[in-house]
Amino acid sequence: MKNAFTMIELVFVIVVIGILAVVAVPKLAPLVDTAQLGKAKATLASVRSAISTERQKRILQGKFKPLTDLGDSTYAFNTFGDADGDTADEVLDYPVPNCASNSSSHCWKRITGTTYRYQFTSSSDAANFSLANNRLDCSDTDTAKCQMISR
Repeated sequence: MKNAFTMIELVFVIVVIGILAVVAVPKLAPLVDTAQLGKAKATLASVRSAISTERQKRILQGKFKPLTDLGDSTYAFNTFGDADGDTADEVLDYPVPNCASNSSSHCWKRITGTTYRYQFTSSSDAANFSLANNRLDCSDTDTAKCQMISR
């Protein structure tokens, strides 16, 4: 006799794996949204820290004009901009790309130089942020959305 699996043993293993997948997938699916929100919170914290550091650096250089932009048409957070047009310094080591025009979930978008949006799952489900006085704060009227990202 040769040592091998029988057809019945293989079918049994496939059935067990299928049952485990049916039970596990619904329990793991909500974790994707939680992970995306965690990533958004980390990005926001990094951007805020970078703004603070850049502002302090500019004060030491004798530049007192407020920051007026953090990105461009390609990236939500790419380079700092001020009223003098100075955009040499990077906001983050790895720029955050703008949402694709057909994107439907979890991404950052630069609306204007001073307005940024975090899109949750649809274009109507988003939190808006404003860059003013060298701070990036939530400007959305829905405080629940702000709290989801800003905590």
